[in-house]
Amino acid sequence: MSSQLVLVLNCGSSSLKFAVMDAQTGDDKISGLAECFGLEDSRIKWKSQGEKHQANLGAFTAHREAIEFIVNDILGKQPELAEQIQAIGHRIVHGGEKFTHSVIIDDQVLKGIEECVSLAPLHNPAHLIGIRAAQASFPSLPQVAVFDTAFHQTMPEEAFIYALPYKLYREHAVRRYGMHGTSHLFVSREAAKALGKDLNDTNVICAHLGNGASVTAVKGGKSVDTSMGLTPLEGLVMGTRCGDLDPSIIYHLVNQLGYTLEEVNNLLNKQSGLLGISELTNDCRGIEDGFAEGHKGATLALEIFCYRLAKYIASYTVPLGRLDAIIFTGGIGENSSLIREKVLNLLSIFNFTVDDERNQSARFGNEGIITADDSPVAMVIPTNEEWVIAQDSIKLVK
Repeated sequence: MSSQLVLVLNCGSSSLKFAVMDAQTGDDKISGLAECFGLEDSRIKWKSQGEKHQANLGAFTAHREAIEFIVNDILGKQPELAEQIQAIGHRIVHGGEKFTHSVIIDDQVLKGIEECVSLAPLHNPAHLIGIRAAQASFPSLPQVAVFDTAFHQTMPEEAFIYALPYKLYREHAVRRYGMHGTSHLFVSREAAKALGKDLNDTNVICAHLGNGASVTAVKGGKSVDTSMGLTPLEGLVMGTRCGDLDPSIIYHLVNQLGYTLEEVNNLLNKQSGLLGISELTNDCRGIEDGFAEGHKGATLALEIFCYRLAKYIASYTVPLGRLDAIIFTGGIGENSSLIREKVLNLLSIFNFTVDDERNQSARFGNEGIITADDSPVAMVIPTNEEWVIAQDSIKLVK
C-alpha cells in the first residue's frame, strides 16, 4: 500500500501546531507545537517515536522559521519518514461562501482565503503565511486547504441569514458561517459509529468546548445550525469572548462610557467570557478550582457558562426533530465531568440521567457514553481535527 502520510499545519497568529499523520489510521508519527512567535521565549515542543523534545527558537522566529526548523531539524533527522509525506494539509478558519469543501491550493484559492481575511482577521493572515512558508519548504508537494466553515455550508437560509436588510447578505455576504467545522464533522461521524447507526439517519448535537466554544446541530451527517456567526465571537460564553449580547451594548460603551471601537473589540474578544465574569482566569480548570473553593466570580462564571450551553442545546432540538445523542468534545468537553453533569442536569426536561462512574471515566482521552442505560444518550468523543485534515488531503491528492 502506498504511503498515507500527511504533514498537517495549523497556523495561529503567534503559534503553529503540526503533525505528521497517517491518514488511514489517524496515528501521529510526529506531533508538536511552536509558540510565542516574536517573543524572547519562542520555543518548539514535539513528540516523535514516543519521545518528547523541545528547543528554543529565538526572538525573531515566525511561521517561516518554525516551518524551516520542522523541515531541517525534525524531519531532516528522519529522512525515511520525510520521504513518505504525500501532501501538506492546512487548517483554514474562514472560507466564507467560496469554499464548501476542502481544495488543493492554487493561486485562486490563495486569493479566496485573502478575501476572507476581514471575516477572520486573527486567523486567515497567519494561515496565508503558513501556506507560503510550506510552499517554499516543500515545493514539490501538493498543499491542501481544509476549512472550518465548509461543514456549515449545508445550513438552510433560515439558520444562517441575520434579520438585517437582505442586501447586506446579497452584496457583502454578511451571514452566519460557524467555526470548528472539522471537529463537528469528526465527532458526529464517530457518534454514528458508536451508536451503530447509519450517518444519514443520525441526529446529534455536538458541543465543542475549549477556549473557543460552539454548538452544532447535525442532522443526517450535515450541519443544520451552529452557534458561532459571521465571526467566532457569537454564541456561547468562551474563555475571553462574550458570546451573545445585546448589540446596543456596543453603542452604550462608545457613546455613554467613552470607549473607542478598538477598545470595544478588545473588550468583547479578549477581556470577557469566563475571564471577565470571574475576574480570575479564562482557564476552565482555574474556574473549577475557584468554584470548589467558593470563589464568587468563578462560581458565577461556571453557572453562566453551563446555563448558556444548556439553552443552546435545548434550542437545537428544533431543527433536528429527533435527538439521538449529545456529544461533548474539545478540551473542556472531553475533560470536565463537572460541566457535563451540570449541563445535563439543566436539561431535565429531556430526562437525562448522568452515570457518575461513566462520567468520571470519560476523561483525559477516554471516550464513551456518560448517561445511564435508561437515559437519553450523552457521550464524550475526543476530537481529532488533524485526522480530518489528513484524510481530506490524501483523498484530494490521490
